Amino acid sequence: MLLSAAPLSGFIADEKMEEHITAFDRKFSPNDKIRIATIGMGIMGNVDLTTALKVPGVELAAACDLYNGRLERVKERYGKDIFTTRDYREILNRKDIDAVIIATSDNWHARISMDAMNAGKSVYCEKPMVHKISEGYEVIATRDKTKKTMQVGSQRVSSIVYRKAKELYKSGEIGQLNCIEASFDRQDALGAWEYTMPTDGSPQTVDWDRYIEGMSKIPYDAKKFFWWRNYRDFGTGVAGDLFVHLLSGIHVMTDSKGPEKIFASGQLTYWKDERDVPDVMVGILHYPESPEHPSFQVTLRVNFVSGAGDKGLTRFIGSEGVIEMTDNGFIVSHSIMSKAPGIGGWDAFDTYPKAMQEELLKRYNQKYSQADQTRPVKADIKYEAPEGYDEHFEHFTNFFEGVRSGAPVVEDPVFGFRACAPCLACNDSNFQKKIINWDPVNMKVV
Repeated sequence: MLLSAAPLSGFIADEKMEEHITAFDRKFSPNDKIRIATIGMGIMGNVDLTTALKVPGVELAAACDLYNGRLERVKERYGKDIFTTRDYREILNRKDIDAVIIATSDNWHARISMDAMNAGKSVYCEKPMVHKISEGYEVIATRDKTKKTMQVGSQRVSSIVYRKAKELYKSGEIGQLNCIEASFDRQDALGAWEYTMPTDGSPQTVDWDRYIEGMSKIPYDAKKFFWWRNYRDFGTGVAGDLFVHLLSGIHVMTDSKGPEKIFASGQLTYWKDERDVPDVMVGILHYPESPEHPSFQVTLRVNFVSGAGDKGLTRFIGSEGVIEMTDNGFIVSHSIMSKAPGIGGWDAFDTYPKAMQEELLKRYNQKYSQADQTRPVKADIKYEAPEGYDEHFEHFTNFFEGVRSGAPVVEDPVFGFRACAPCLACNDSNFQKKIINWDPVNMKVV
């Protein structure tokens, strides 16, 4: 069965999406305009800014980066009059900026988010929300104190694909959920975070002292600046960068607050370029029973040297079927057990005397009808998002709705921390070689 992208009976997500888009397909008065600044103009800073500016009524006021070349590029793209700086505090001090996008290295996320909210700015912060678990509580407290809108950037949380899949899951389409398999495979240097270096990277063009502020003094290192995801001092490895996307989608689907037991193991297999984080990692997470769902197991995997090529996969496996998420949709397949338990047990039946076999078969047929012995057949389902649909745009649209009206966003700091903290605990489990026990309700290590 193919689900169309048009509204369907019982599927309200599409109707909400159409209302949502219609609401933003209008002209905005000058008072409705949202002026934004981006702090961190690397890969995700550029991607986020490009998407944010597609939302009507949003305009760029300023940009910050510690590398001069990126600030030069901002002026090339957005005009020479755009204010640029290497000091994010100059942006927070400006009264004409309503919101900031934070797309720095992970170790700066918490500090800049809190400084921004305390300065009266709304915040869109790239995932993971924090660099260390201990930072999450203060970020949440700052949001609660300032009442500013904060959205964490795991865009699949806003995806119509996950909303559609969730409705099927909640309706019992795959029976009782028992496990989830989720993974990212990559097979190239760029995917493994060996990005193209600029020709002029140096202490003269990079504000290295500001970058390592609060850390022990270390000499300029181009890799630790431009390839920061590879280093624990600045990034969070595959767990903080990619596991967190997988868990965000899983939490949306299941309404889960998080796991209670976390174990992970990683290794450095191929990318031995001085990085101190694994390029292959597996995490096993146990989710407790709750009013929203039974207990289930989650297996996460990232492989940066995969002969399978570049692909992502998330499979929700239930007692009667599987929801497999694809790039822009999902496929639901089914396998339902018959009510009768079956008889024989592979070839064991044939090891019994013939008279006993006949007696057992007679009793079985008396106890179970033919209908009970038949495996039910259920049609498979395929869904694809509407052509041109962009979940990243949807995520920013939701953020700017919150900025304008104060309405709740889909990935606030509590949701963001509940997705982020178990991933950081995967790192702790790997490096400390132990199981991490986590309290998902109170959000703390036990």
